[in-house]
Amino acid sequence: MGFWTDRPVFVTGATGLLGSHLTRELVERGADVVALVRDSVARSHFHKLGLDEKVTIVRGQLEDYALLERALNEYEIESVFHLGAQTIVGTANRNPLATFEANVRGTYNLMEAARRNAKKVKRVVVASSDKAYGAQPKLPYDEDAPLEGRFPYDCSKSCTDLITRSYYESFGVPSCITRCGNLYGAGDLNWNRLVPGTIRSALRGERPLIRSDGTFVRDYFYVEDAVAAYLELAENMDRPDIVGQAFNFSDDKPLSVVQMVDVILEACGRKDLEPVILGEASNEIPEQFLSSAKAHRLLGGWKPRFGMKEALPRAIAWYRQVLGIA
Repeated sequence: MGFWTDRPVFVTGATGLLGSHLTRELVERGADVVALVRDSVARSHFHKLGLDEKVTIVRGQLEDYALLERALNEYEIESVFHLGAQTIVGTANRNPLATFEANVRGTYNLMEAARRNAKKVKRVVVASSDKAYGAQPKLPYDEDAPLEGRFPYDCSKSCTDLITRSYYESFGVPSCITRCGNLYGAGDLNWNRLVPGTIRSALRGERPLIRSDGTFVRDYFYVEDAVAAYLELAENMDRPDIVGQAFNFSDDKPLSVVQMVDVILEACGRKDLEPVILGEASNEIPEQFLSSAKAHRLLGGWKPRFGMKEALPRAIAWYRQVLGIA
């Protein structure tokens, strides 16, 4: 009998990269998972894992408040992982309104539904992002840095943070905020992202494309380490020094885009491929990476289990299988 055995859990964004891995882990730990699913994507990791047959599916979107309140009430949800969002910077730049609707309205809808179901809901973990900080002069960012997102996606995540904190401070909704860098791992089929796009190019013997000038510095955080961090945080939210707090999670080893591409090419055995640097990226922050010292200090010595040398080969093996490349 573990912490999650028979516990009713609601996961938004369950079919995404983090959502699919978190949902699988919750199912394996015996949780009674209810997943919010907007689009049924046949190739998604969620469906490939057969999770649609292991959880209760609520079909709809975050913009539908009545649906969220009904789901939390009827399934007597005790724990919520709010991962659902429009997460692509380029998509946000092309259509900021849709991003604000999903990320901002979606968050206050979810938090209001949790407030209305306060007798049942005991913990809400809300996924923010390192982008919520905007551009800060002090690196690495710690949790005391101001939230100053200026570009559409960044601003939407700043709002996600502030809304969550408002519901905690004003109404006592038991919530915590997570801020991670760029997640990578098995299940990410968004080829516009650096890691999956570079892996696919390398496995096909093609020169990988870099949208930026290659100098941007970021965190790259393995998805299975993120899952462990989210669960560790949720399991400690009964503590007064944890609930209501924001936590950065990273491996504390930032890399430039060019450096990350070189690491991927080496792991794929294709150092002969020279990346094509397009220099087309807009609305991006040059240097942005996190300190996870607070998480290390307060969460029982939490630390990432996988280093990149171990995590990348695991991801590459999955992409070989998906792409049918031996």
